[in-house]
Amino acid sequence: MKFMKTAFLSLALTLAVSLSAPAQNTVGKDLKDAGANTTSAVKRGAHNTKRGVQKGATATAHGVKKGTHKVASETDKGANKLKQSTR
Repeated sequence: MKFMKTAFLSLALTLAVSLSAPAQNTVGKDLKDAGANTTSAVKRGAHNTKRGVQKGATATAHGVKKGTHKVASETDKGANKLKQSTR
């Protein structure tokens, strides 16, 4: 009787371990896929951030250049106006 009990428990334990092995493989694969997805998302986010910064810097440089030219033009107009009024 004791032998039957031991055999049954060892069979049950073996069955439980063998059924949990594929589940562990699935969990490992899921974790690996999640890591790959996270890596991909981080790369896309970094790329988009870089692109946004570049566009912002270009727009700022363009605005500064345009403003500088406008100030120079208005200064030149003022100088010409002053020159005309003093004649």
